[in-house]
Amino acid sequence: MTAFKGIWTQEFWRCVGAEFFAMFLFILLSLGSTINWGAVEEDPHPPDLVLISLCFGLSIATMVQCFGHISGAHINPAVTAAMVVTRKLSLAKAVFYLLAQCVGAIVGAAILYGVTPASVRGGMGVTTVNMSISVGNALVVELFITFQLVFTVFATCDHKRSDLKGSSALAIGLSVCIGHLFAVYWVGPTLGGALAAALYEYLFCPNLEQKKRYSEAFIKTHFTATKHRQDSVTAQELLFTVMDVERAERKEREREREVSGEVLSSV
Repeated sequence: MTAFKGIWTQEFWRCVGAEFFAMFLFILLSLGSTINWGAVEEDPHPPDLVLISLCFGLSIATMVQCFGHISGAHINPAVTAAMVVTRKLSLAKAVFYLLAQCVGAIVGAAILYGVTPASVRGGMGVTTVNMSISVGNALVVELFITFQLVFTVFATCDHKRSDLKGSSALAIGLSVCIGHLFAVYWVGPTLGGALAAALYEYLFCPNLEQKKRYSEAFIKTHFTATKHRQDSVTAQELLFTVMDVERAERKEREREREVSGEVLSSV
């Protein structure tokens, strides 16, 4: 059960609980901004996109600040998937993180649904594709939105950097705010998050120790294969050399026999 190593510990379940409460509070607070209280007026106005974007961004920044030191505050399945891609989180642990996030989101949305009057409830921020674009276009948009979010997460939480100043939580929150202003919901974010994490971790800011281990392993494997080939070539060269010597000796004996035959015939 190596895959489940470290799961049955109090520390890990504290992290899972933190992911649940962080997602629960995030959904409850951020979705609350999508409630259109002016819908019951004679001249209803559409929800304020800037208000919603700021609420989502500041909510995620607050949750990251509160729960980041406990569980890492992923609060997003795309971030968890990116952590798995970069081997910062095992697949088994990621499954429990995803379950905690999904359950927390459901509980938060259910409570908001229960306390909100039906007349102003609306769609409660459900993500839908605009009628003027296709599902493929929406997928690309979600991919790039999540790409910039996950890239921001990795860049602001990189322990190898010594130039980081300010609040990482606020930077991540502003990234979420940008995504909402710019703005399917599963495939696009997952692909975008995994792509951003892979590019940051393996291309732009690779882990030097990990790169060194891979290089040493490659060099060791290459040296072993080369040595094996050299040994094989040496053995073959020795084999041909022995055969050449035997052939030369055989020709020498035949030549001596011919010479002795000529001498006897002359006598």
